[in-house]
Amino acid sequence: MNTVNLVYFSWVRERIGKGEETLEVPAGVVTIADLLAHLKTLGEEYESALEHQNVIRAAINQEHVEHGEPIAGAREIALFPPMTGG
Repeated sequence: MNTVNLVYFSWVRERIGKGEETLEVPAGVVTIADLLAHLKTLGEEYESALEHQNVIRAAINQEHVEHGEPIAGAREIALFPPMTGG
């Protein structure tokens, strides 16, 4: 298992009910997409926050990444909704 610090922003944070957490990630979770699917199994609040996971943006160690990006070696993964201009 890999331990990673997860940080949530905006309505993702509001729906999950916390701004960050440290999580033990199972060995089979190797990409951002895998992580999102795994998080959705952790409870209704995660399922609600990540219901439309295709719109969720992600960053590994403060660099924006696509959902296919491997998470190996990540110290921090941030999840947030699409950003709007303004």
